[in-house]
Amino acid sequence: MSEGMGEAVPAGRQDGLEQRFGLLVRQHQSRLYRFVLRNIGNHSDAEDIAQQAFVEAYRAMASFRGESELSTWLYGIAMNLVRNYLNRAPHRVREYESDEVLESMPDGGDGPEALTGRAQVMTQLAGLVEQLPAELQQIFMLVAIDGLSYDEAAVMLEIPVGTVRSRLFRARDAIKTRCPELRELLKD
Repeated sequence: MSEGMGEAVPAGRQDGLEQRFGLLVRQHQSRLYRFVLRNIGNHSDAEDIAQQAFVEAYRAMASFRGESELSTWLYGIAMNLVRNYLNRAPHRVREYESDEVLESMPDGGDGPEALTGRAQVMTQLAGLVEQLPAELQQIFMLVAIDGLSYDEAAVMLEIPVGTVRSRLFRARDAIKTRCPELRELLKD
């Protein structure tokens, strides 16, 4: 799509944009909320920021140039809103939301022992991730937890792909060093 912000969108094209946007919301609403929540640690503010990201994406949808995936563009908008939020109030500290980890675990019908063991591993992993420097935490969360590709994370953070790879390697290495029993979970 190559239309500028000030150009009118033909009626038929507008319908297509609205359908595409509706699909974007359905596919990414809960994931985007979790992404924002992990970065700011406050449920209410995370809901507001996620909603604002969708509003800004809708307003700029006609100007989306297609240089990246639509979802990457959306997460870039959300990341900018998160940065603005944290810059306005740097005293706000991210909190680990253990319920989010439990909710994100697949329900494979495992017994209580397996679920408890998995929850303990995830809690331990989350504690180790929180000890990482912010730049390593951010990459680890985007790639290892949220499942973004190296390219998507690079576009979102406006850094080279090589930087994403090296930071992720350093994050995994630091976690493996502190907790060798997580080596299998973190294998590349």
